[in-house]
Amino acid sequence: MSGDRELIGRFLEMLAAETGAARNTILAYRTDLELASEVLGGDLVAADEAAIGRLAEAWMPLARATVARKSAALRRFFVFLQEEGFRADDPGKALPRPSAARPLPKVLDRVDVDRLFAEIDRRLAAEHSPPADIRLSALIELLYGSGLRATELVSLPRGAIASDRPFIILKGKGGRERLVPISDRARAAVARWRALVPSDQPWLFPSGKKHLSRVRLFQIVKALAAATGIPPDRIGPHGLRHAFATHLLEGGADLRALQAMLGHADIATTQIYTHVDSRRLVELVNTRHPLADEASRCG
Repeated sequence: MSGDRELIGRFLEMLAAETGAARNTILAYRTDLELASEVLGGDLVAADEAAIGRLAEAWMPLARATVARKSAALRRFFVFLQEEGFRADDPGKALPRPSAARPLPKVLDRVDVDRLFAEIDRRLAAEHSPPADIRLSALIELLYGSGLRATELVSLPRGAIASDRPFIILKGKGGRERLVPISDRARAAVARWRALVPSDQPWLFPSGKKHLSRVRLFQIVKALAAATGIPPDRIGPHGLRHAFATHLLEGGADLRALQAMLGHADIATTQIYTHVDSRRLVELVNTRHPLADEASRCG
């Protein structure tokens, strides 16, 4: 596997340097490539169609999403080998391409969201609100009001959100930039919290020498849910992002606009939200379709 190991290392160095791939992404690629090399006896670099078939057989017991991820890692690796002159062809086209089923998101209804904000308002009504509650308000306003991913939220710079600018530009997955609207409520909550953050602090939500971790954010959201009587297993940071998307769609938001706000590369990812308001969509067709009036007259 020595030849494989050397070229896998070069590939990962390229990935980190040229695409700015996250550390977890690099580690996942390394694991998938080294395991594939092990299956092929250290001959991944020279894999032919028969070898690809052996890999596909070895992956058969795995979940479709796992196979899709492994295939994507190997396809990218083979493209690298061809572009760098280590192979004349690209065998990646023979790798399996399973269509991973997208699970329907668990969505909080508006009553649950109202309960969360009612609890936050109750805490902030105290004469001297603890800093933790002021921070909580800013976190939840941004999760539900702007649909930020957990990583995007906790790593916001201190000055990312200006009180006089109703949007921020974020760089999300794959290095793609997107414009994210920030509501008046969220900007006010952030301004109140930022006043408590030292001016020399680089992060909006600092924790020790770094920023708040995703794990800690998860715990904070769960604790808020428990305080309002919402089962903690029904909510998390991503659940609030789902609620943001679902409730916007229910309110008539355009699917393409929603795709842009969420930072989805593929509209199919955004379309998973259309299941949650099927009744509204059916009503929309029956009342707004050009033939709707004609159908009612025929009836």
